[in-house]
Amino acid sequence: MLPKERLLAALDLREPDRVPHFENAYNEASIIGIAKHFTDKLPPLKPAADMSPEELMMISDAFALFIEELDIDGVFSRVFERGEELGDGYFKDAWGITFKRNPHGLGFPMDGPVKSMADLKAYRPPKIDPDVDFVMLNMLKSRFDGKRAVVFCSNDCFVTSWEVRGGLEHLLVDYLENAELAHGIARVSTDYYKELFAEALDAGADAVLFGSDLAFNTNTLMSPAQFDEFIAPYFKELVDVVHGRGSKAIKHSDGNLWPILDRLVEIGFDGIHPIQPQCMDLKEVKDHCGNKVCLLGNIDCIELLPSGTEEDVEAAVRHAIKVAAPGGGYILCSSNSIHPGCKPENYIAMVKATHKYGNYPLSLD
Repeated sequence: MLPKERLLAALDLREPDRVPHFENAYNEASIIGIAKHFTDKLPPLKPAADMSPEELMMISDAFALFIEELDIDGVFSRVFERGEELGDGYFKDAWGITFKRNPHGLGFPMDGPVKSMADLKAYRPPKIDPDVDFVMLNMLKSRFDGKRAVVFCSNDCFVTSWEVRGGLEHLLVDYLENAELAHGIARVSTDYYKELFAEALDAGADAVLFGSDLAFNTNTLMSPAQFDEFIAPYFKELVDVVHGRGSKAIKHSDGNLWPILDRLVEIGFDGIHPIQPQCMDLKEVKDHCGNKVCLLGNIDCIELLPSGTEEDVEAAVRHAIKVAAPGGGYILCSSNSIHPGCKPENYIAMVKATHKYGNYPLSLD
């Protein structure tokens, strides 16, 4: 099978020829750390926002190279950040949300443009610009020529709602005290992502991953009743857009999803990512709903990939395949992403172990 066919078969709850591998994200340091095992044509390490066009081309080439060298089945694509630099590490994005960058270039939302119904009535979301928003998607589709799945990984209506609101705590209070504002913000953001996802799929994305976290390690961020009222109907609209284009929808969330796991399945998500091992047992999730939804995960990127040995990683991969891969419907990946703390050698060991143990029919005892 081609890598793309392998990944899509797993999302379709079928057994491919081999357990596929895919990651939700890599950052600049991890791309360079992995790619150095295959090439010395690498840019200096710094956030992508600070790279020149030539350096961005170098890191893009390095990323594509190790994807091919390691025969990885799916790659992530994102919308390139658009906004205004404010100085001292602050920037305002196209939504009008003010962020503060950490040393790795990742932004944390500090303030949002909507604090009242009056703000919402005057608010307009950004315009979608395919020439800018799908640069990465188009590059990857061209580079891999349909052989590898390109997953469009994006924010969704929940995370954008609380960022536009100026912080998660404000939106959660709105759930209790200002339902009209909460629903109004959800409506605006959902309409935007319906259009964005449709255009991304029309541009050639093979699946969409919805990127907002819904849970802590101990529980969900909101009650199941609040999820049902303020989030689930909007997720359902987005999933319907994806399915209407004949594609697959994956829900990402760290944390303990047990209180709403059945709801996510009922909404129609084709995949659940990343089954965080600190709070969800992969075998228990497989036994509970593995015949209804594809599972993606759950190789620990908090302790194992940063601090474990390559032998530890191989053992974890073997165990994950043993408990989650029978019958299909499993994509092996980390428990979040390949972040700067992950050892490149452990990431490579994870991919190689997937190839070693993941061939169907499985023969693990």
